[in-house]
Amino acid sequence: MVSADMVAAAGGKPFLAASTLPDARNVDGIDESDWDTVMDLLKVWHDKQGGNVLRTLYYTAKENLRNFGIAIPGNISKGYMVPVGWPAKAVRALADLSAFEGFGVDGGSSEGLASDVAGLFERNSLDSVVSQTVVSAYTHSCAFLTISRDGDGLAKVTPRSADWSSAIWDTYDNRIGSAMTITDADRDGTITGFNVWLADRVYVCRKTSGLWKATTLVTNYGRPSVIAFSYDPQLNRPFGRSRISRPLMSLTDAAFRTIVRMEGNAEFYAAPKLWFLGLDRDALGADKWRSLISSINAVSRDVDNNIPTLQQIQQASMQPHSDMLKTLAMMVASETSLPVNDLGITMDNPASAEAMAAAERKLSREADRQNRLFSRALKDVAGMALNLPVEELARITPVWAPTREISDAARADYYAKVAGVNADFADSDIGLMKAGLTFGEIQSFRAYQQRMKAQKSIEQLKQRTLPQQQEVTGDGESEQPAGLTGTQTTAGTGAEGLSGQSR
Repeated sequence: MVSADMVAAAGGKPFLAASTLPDARNVDGIDESDWDTVMDLLKVWHDKQGGNVLRTLYYTAKENLRNFGIAIPGNISKGYMVPVGWPAKAVRALADLSAFEGFGVDGGSSEGLASDVAGLFERNSLDSVVSQTVVSAYTHSCAFLTISRDGDGLAKVTPRSADWSSAIWDTYDNRIGSAMTITDADRDGTITGFNVWLADRVYVCRKTSGLWKATTLVTNYGRPSVIAFSYDPQLNRPFGRSRISRPLMSLTDAAFRTIVRMEGNAEFYAAPKLWFLGLDRDALGADKWRSLISSINAVSRDVDNNIPTLQQIQQASMQPHSDMLKTLAMMVASETSLPVNDLGITMDNPASAEAMAAAERKLSREADRQNRLFSRALKDVAGMALNLPVEELARITPVWAPTREISDAARADYYAKVAGVNADFADSDIGLMKAGLTFGEIQSFRAYQQRMKAQKSIEQLKQRTLPQQQEVTGDGESEQPAGLTGTQTTAGTGAEGLSGQSR
C-alpha cells in the first residue's frame, strides 16, 4: 500500500520520509540527559506511522482493493476506484456532533477572566481549530493541541495531527510526559524541523545546510504544554483508539469487493452470453460485438445442411450482491452506531420515527461522552495559555452545541413550563440555551441587555441632575419674585443688583 519508510502527511505535504529523522545525539543543542527521551519519541512516531497512514488512506478512500483473485477480473479490479466512503462517514458523523462554541465563565461576560478567555478564543479561532482536531482524533485515535507564545507574548494554540506527532504517557501523573511534533518538511518529504516538548522546556530543532541544531525555550510550566484529544481513552490505551477500527476496514474491503463483483456481473447485461450450436467458430467474423448489435444478422447452413441453433444463457441475478451489501451495511451500523439509512441503504420496511430516534441517540450519547472528555482538555489549554490558578480555572466551562435535534415547539413548551415556576431560570444562560439560543446568540443578548441597562442608568442620572423646571409665562419669560423688577441677569447679581434696581 505504501512503503515502510513513508507516511502520509497533513498540511499540504504529500509524504514524510521516516529515514530523514536524525539521531538525538546528532542534534547540536539537546542536553545529553534528554537523549533517551528524544529517541523514544522518534521511535514511537516511526512505529505508529504504518497504522496512521493506513487509516488516512481509508479516510480519504484511497486504499487498494484486497482482491482474492477468484471472481473479479483483473482488468476491472485494477481500474476501479474506491466506491465506499464508510470510514469517512464514521468519523464525520460523530465529529459533527462536537461543535465547540466557546467558554462560559461564572461571574458574567463583562468580568476580566471572561474577557481574557474570549480573547484567547478569538485570537486562535478555537471553534475552527477544535473542529479540525476532533476529526483528526477520530481518524488516528488522538490529536494534540500545543501552547506556545508568539512575538508579542500572547498564547498561541496550534493543532497537531497524530501522523506528524508522537507522545509518551506519564502514568504516575496521568498526563503527557513528553511529546514530539514535526513542524516542517520539503516537497520531497524530507523532514526539516521538529519540536520536542518536555516538562519545563521545548527543543526547537531545525535542519540548516545539512546540520541539525536545537534551540532551547524555557517554559517553566512543570509539564509539557501539549494537550491530547483522544477518542475513547482507556486505562490500557490512554491515547484512545481510532473510529476507523479493524472491523470497519475489513467490512469496507468486503463492500468494495461486492460492488466490483456487481460491476462485473452488470457487464453481462450489456453483452448477453450467446451460444450458436452447429455454427462454425469463424462465421461471425472478428468483430463479434458488431454482430451482436446489428439490426439484421444471418448465417448460412452448415456443410451438412443443418440450421445452427441459437441459445442464450440466463444471466446471473444481481440480488445476492445487493443482499450482501445490505448485510455489510448493517454490520457497519452496529460497529459505528450509525443509522443504516446514513450508509446509503434503504430497507424494505422503513424504520419508524421512534426507531430512527433511538438509533441517532446512540451516536449522540457517545458524542456527549466525548464532549465531556474534550472539555477537560480545553480547560487545560485555557489554564496553560492564561496561567490560571486552580480556583480561576474552575470557573471556566467549555460550551458545546446540543448533540440532539429538538423541535422549536418542544423547546418553547419546556422553557415556558420551567420559567413559570422558577423566574430565575427564564433569564439564565441555561434557560436561554434550553430555549434554543446558541452560545453566540446568548452573548449577543447579554450585550444588548448591558447596553439597555447602561442607557437606563444614563437617563436616570440625567433626571436627578437636571434643575427643577421653572414655570414659564405665556411670552416665554420667567416670572420674577414679587417686589423685584429688571432682568433676570440683574436680579441675579446679588446686593449690587438690588441697589441698581432702586435707582
